[in-house]
Amino acid sequence: MTTTDLKITGMTCGHCVASVREELGEIAGVSAVDVDLNAGGVSTATVTSEGPLDPAAARAAVEEAGYTLVEA
Repeated sequence: MTTTDLKITGMTCGHCVASVREELGEIAGVSAVDVDLNAGGVSTATVTSEGPLDPAAARAAVEEAGYTLVEA
C-alpha cells in the first residue's frame, strides 16, 4: 500500500470533503481517502492506494470535484 498527501485549495465544508473523497475514490487502485479540512485554506487529502498514485488522475479528480490541487 502507498499513501499520498495531496494539498487542495477551495474547500470550505463537509460537502466539499465528500465531493473530493468521492472523486478520488473512483481512481483505480484507491482504497481509502481521508481529508483534513482547513476551511478557506489548504486542506490535505491522504490517499491510500495499491501502488503509486497517478498525478494526472489525482489532479483530474480534484478538478472534477471543483477544487484546485496545489503543486508540491
